[in-house]
Amino acid sequence: MNAKNLGRSLKATVDRWIKSIEDESVAEIVKNNAIITGGAIVSLLTGETPNDYDVYFKTKDSCAAVAKYYAEQWNKAHPDKRQVSIIVSDDGKVTAFISSAGVVAESDDDVVDDETEPREEEESDNKKKVEKKPYRPRYISSNAITLSDRIQIVLRFYGSVETIHENYDFIHCTCSYDHENHRVVLPNRALEAIINKELFYAGSKYPLCSIIRARKFITRGWTINAGQYLKMCLQLNELDLHDIETLKDQLTGVDSAYFSMAIAAMEEKKKDDPNFVPDNAYLFDIINEIF
Repeated sequence: MNAKNLGRSLKATVDRWIKSIEDESVAEIVKNNAIITGGAIVSLLTGETPNDYDVYFKTKDSCAAVAKYYAEQWNKAHPDKRQVSIIVSDDGKVTAFISSAGVVAESDDDVVDDETEPREEEESDNKKKVEKKPYRPRYISSNAITLSDRIQIVLRFYGSVETIHENYDFIHCTCSYDHENHRVVLPNRALEAIINKELFYAGSKYPLCSIIRARKFITRGWTINAGQYLKMCLQLNELDLHDIETLKDQLTGVDSAYFSMAIAAMEEKKKDDPNFVPDNAYLFDIINEIF
């Protein structure tokens, strides 16, 4: 797919989503602030169907407004499930807070990994599709709100494309689309990595997440040389993963349901013993138990 057709496809994807938004002010926010970047563009360029479209926003206010809209949608549709509220911290971080748990899902069979493709709509006994609202929230973690119809709203980062990519790891994911001006950017180095199916680590604030993410690409036939692993390990070495908050921050965005159970267990133990620091023996045991 060339850049022109890519832009048309991404515009159509966002426009369909915008039409589903009942609040006109929120629809306008999405229209002027939505940025798509990451794996969806890679999939389109290589002729594959994206698992989902990662949508970011240009400002804190636009990110928070869209998140609050879908938190309200979730709470109205699921009064019997845990409720979601959106918190904007003093440092500008936008977070989905779920009472007494780290994630909520429409179905127990729904997404357990923020990067996993959501299941298609369930079918009834007579094989007819169950009628459900399009672009509804199906899975919410502190980091993202996953809608049906392959839209994932990323809460963790916002800003310009350049600012968002400061948090990215692999160079092939740095192609982008800005819906406001319908601008597609395809960096040469990213295209080279895509053509060669090569994982090139550009550096990230979340090296642990990057190491775990590499599994996904390797199973799809991508290659990575030892030097890229060394770069990730060098950055990882600067972190104290025995600090619960650091570990929690590093694991956000990968295998959320599983890792959130591990973090919750550690936080509970920390409440009972404020001096508790998880050592490797403890971490190995809890990881083995959960996985």
